[in-house]
Amino acid sequence: MKILLVDEFPMVRAALTGLVLQRFPQAQVCGVGHADEARVMLQTAAPALVLLDLKLDGGLALLHQLHRDHPGLPVIVISGSGESGDALRALGAGARGYVPERSDLDTLAQALHLVLEGGTFVPPLRPGDVVTLAASTAADEAHADWDTLPLTPRQKVVLQLLTQGLSNKLIARELGVSVDTVKDHVAAVLKALGVSSRTQAVLAVTRRPAA
Repeated sequence: MKILLVDEFPMVRAALTGLVLQRFPQAQVCGVGHADEARVMLQTAAPALVLLDLKLDGGLALLHQLHRDHPGLPVIVISGSGESGDALRALGAGARGYVPERSDLDTLAQALHLVLEGGTFVPPLRPGDVVTLAASTAADEAHADWDTLPLTPRQKVVLQLLTQGLSNKLIARELGVSVDTVKDHVAAVLKALGVSSRTQAVLAVTRRPAA
């Protein structure tokens, strides 16, 4: 598994590389310090995941480009900020995960596992905006008025599992249905909520006022 790590500070790259290799010893971590270097690497390699420091010069533009030109490539933002508003902005720009630099090894490993399986990861963050994508375990914790959502009961269950960051495969296992059935439910949820991605759907309901 190839991981592209984009952070301008060599010591941070070395530390993150060491943390990743503790849990993923077979991984190949390629660290670069500039957005343009990352673009070159993307032309010559095929990473399974990108770890990106959004404070990097050109970091946000790179995130937008990755989301546009490589929609199937998951990106986890590594940030010095623990504010939920910053997480919302990163997810809105196309990131599939958000991990503050202060996070421990278990949190980083959980993020990598979940995102590589197709899920979305955000740990509990400081207040600012409501966001509990990975930590939420119940609908009322997502701060959404579920009774008013234009969804069927099964679609609401699928959406609840999406707010927990679960991939289609894990949702299928949880519900005892096929992955194709889950895909159909997710597509219906996106259409009903008027959004184009799983992340946007989760953000839409986590930002709704509580009942």
